[in-house]
Amino acid sequence: MRGACAAEIDLPRRFRVLFLGTPDFARTILQALAQNQTRLGLELVGVVTQPDRRSGRGRKLSPPPVKATARQLKLPIFQCARIRGNVEALEFLRQVRPDVMVVVAFGQILPREFFDWPPFGSLNVHTSLLPRYRGAAPVVHAILNGAKETGVTIMKLDQGMDTGDVLAQARTSIGPDVTSGELEAQLSRQGVGLLLETLPSYLSGRLQARPQDHEQATLAPLIRKEDARIDWTRPACQVHDQIRAFNPRPGAFTGFRRERLKVWRSRNPHASPVSSGQIRITEQGAILVGCGEDSSLELVELQLANRGRLRARDFTNGMKLTTGERLGARG
Repeated sequence: MRGACAAEIDLPRRFRVLFLGTPDFARTILQALAQNQTRLGLELVGVVTQPDRRSGRGRKLSPPPVKATARQLKLPIFQCARIRGNVEALEFLRQVRPDVMVVVAFGQILPREFFDWPPFGSLNVHTSLLPRYRGAAPVVHAILNGAKETGVTIMKLDQGMDTGDVLAQARTSIGPDVTSGELEAQLSRQGVGLLLETLPSYLSGRLQARPQDHEQATLAPLIRKEDARIDWTRPACQVHDQIRAFNPRPGAFTGFRRERLKVWRSRNPHASPVSSGQIRITEQGAILVGCGEDSSLELVELQLANRGRLRARDFTNGMKLTTGERLGARG
């Protein structure tokens, strides 16, 4: 992790940092900033995050991960469902008086009067190599498209959707079986190192931002649940990318015996004469499903609604699965 173990940074004063973020990905970066703020010449002065949400079978209110960490750090916390036009949010900003804001997966578009308020503006940690995959779901779209490489970008926020000037980037390869959850964890660790390296250089004036090449931009919009429905007429390599892209959220699914079946892991797309959606059980107990263009895919981990996840052999035995059955009926 570049820069994470460097010597203490000699800045002329301690710079006040306001952190905006919500999920686990953001919490990892908040924790790293807290652990390194003295060495980097920074001072965390508060956190802005989304409201508590109801979750689980009991529908109990649960704080977002960033809020839980901010409590542990005893930082001032401001939560709001809509920051645009929010007078109280601007008042909180004035009270904590940040020199710079760090925004990581906050989940809302910030108005200019907010992200431009700090003297050094606002920096965003984005999980793609901008201008590729601008938008809310860059990791999912990179895997969906079968990309072999992605990375992390530190940029300055402006009024566009991930269109701000770039301060730093770091690249990483995408393995053939890696899921979105696994890649997000990897990019979180990479983002920590890049941010800790970038912030002091930027605040000291040694690092200048460069504009993006907007002609090379691609988009990564929000994912709908229906996007996760598997179409077995597509080539096996594309179905495999879909399965790993939607793991852990919302989970790629198909129909099976009039129920919804989630497919969490797959492997080994290859040529096969099995028709689309048709199941073939191998002598070793593997589940192969026919896909488009005379290809097939091995299913590794599956889950019926309201039941636990099962490895393929356990699923076959428990459901008495047989060659010739089909997936894909509406579930």
